[in-house]
Amino acid sequence: MENDDDTKEDPQSQVKNSVSMEKNCFNEDTFRLHMVTWNVATADPPDDISSLLHLNSPKTPDLYVIGLQEVYSAPHRFIIDMAVEDSWSHLFMSSLAPRGYLKVSSIRMQGLLLLFFSKLAHVPFIRDIQDTYSRTGVSGYWGNKGGVSIRLSFYGHMLCFLNCHLAAHMQYASQRVDEFEYILNTQTFDPKKTPQILDHKLVFWFGDLNFRIQDHGMHFLRNCITSHKFNLLWSKDQLTMMKKKEALLQEFDEGPLDFQPTYKFDRFSDCYDSSGKMRKPAWTDRILWRVKPKEPPPEEDEDRDSGLDEKNTKKKQEEEEEFPLKLKQDSYTSNMEYGVSDHKPVIGIFTLELRKMYETPLVRVCAEGEWSADFDAIVIYSPLEPFPSSAWDWIGLYKVGFRSVSDYITYTWVKDDEVSFNDELTQVYVSKDEIPVLGGECVLCYYCSTLQCIVGISSPFKVQVSKVAVEEGLAPENIDGLEKATAS
Repeated sequence: MENDDDTKEDPQSQVKNSVSMEKNCFNEDTFRLHMVTWNVATADPPDDISSLLHLNSPKTPDLYVIGLQEVYSAPHRFIIDMAVEDSWSHLFMSSLAPRGYLKVSSIRMQGLLLLFFSKLAHVPFIRDIQDTYSRTGVSGYWGNKGGVSIRLSFYGHMLCFLNCHLAAHMQYASQRVDEFEYILNTQTFDPKKTPQILDHKLVFWFGDLNFRIQDHGMHFLRNCITSHKFNLLWSKDQLTMMKKKEALLQEFDEGPLDFQPTYKFDRFSDCYDSSGKMRKPAWTDRILWRVKPKEPPPEEDEDRDSGLDEKNTKKKQEEEEEFPLKLKQDSYTSNMEYGVSDHKPVIGIFTLELRKMYETPLVRVCAEGEWSADFDAIVIYSPLEPFPSSAWDWIGLYKVGFRSVSDYITYTWVKDDEVSFNDELTQVYVSKDEIPVLGGECVLCYYCSTLQCIVGISSPFKVQVSKVAVEEGLAPENIDGLEKATAS
């Protein structure tokens, strides 16, 4: 939710505020979304991405979505990145986790990478997470071109984020549209709710879409860019031109291109291509969106299934009226600061307005009593809503500021380690051998294996330094906290 306070929060305060599960966190229905698309041209990441993510802005996003293209994927590097996180993911996670953001989902197909981050307070309300990909490079067998997508339910509203890298070169505008349609047709999800991309209530289509500016000569192009008369180039932007004749593209909206074309630059400069090829500048890097049109009334049909179709349509119409969703773009620009690539990153900031379909997490989870490595600890959890729990569900112990669901210190199975239960709550234990001797600020997260997401998060609590470890000289008394432990 937007923070209109002009004062800046320090990272630790942001973490504590984001993990607080107080009810007033969820009364508002306005959310801030920060999106980035960037063709990184196989480069290593820069040292600092603060300005890319607007980390010093007084308005903190609720969600971050980062789509990269041409992440270095030579065979040896790709194998290493599959075993451990790639350097770009590591940088984004390390930059956002201290501010209370969790990497909820990610997907990579060779050079295409898509990351979705959320403030921790929203995580129990992000469900139905799925990802998929489509290859379009080299007859559909090579993944250097194509699309990767993440779809999810955000407070009950189905959202889909599609990061694409389409065919290059001026003459392939029609092929780029064909590739986009192929990606839409081949990517499928859970058939019960939103089987295809366009079935989602809100779709973002972004990436290096590779559309060029045609007809204009280099001299005219550069004069328009230098004088900031970008509007003189819009009519010859290929995506704008294709939208006039392709009904599918007309369903997608885009903000005005009031920033200079983001391709192709000499690296580490603001100068356009000075090589022998002298490629024309172009808005190759784009962010578009589509809010699903309202359901039309069912057609008159004597078919036996028409009654069922009419009932389903009416149900969808009622849901649209009761739980509306609106999107407003607040900013659409490029960031000229970064020079590691021959593309400049593009940033889109949005305000998402919706009425939540639910405001209660599926599970309440908390730590009972004092926690330290001197004795076994107890976790209490209780279902607040029906959900498909199983013996494979687990509760993880995390350091405040953790980066992803796999970043746990330890975990306990909700059934195997069960101590007692009744109709209202269940107790499970955590072995003292698994609790960090140095203590620190922690949270507990209930992970549902069937839903494949976190469905409950505790309030932050203190794990005490082990007195036994201090007495035996295994832990210095002046070290208190997981941050100091990991820093050392």
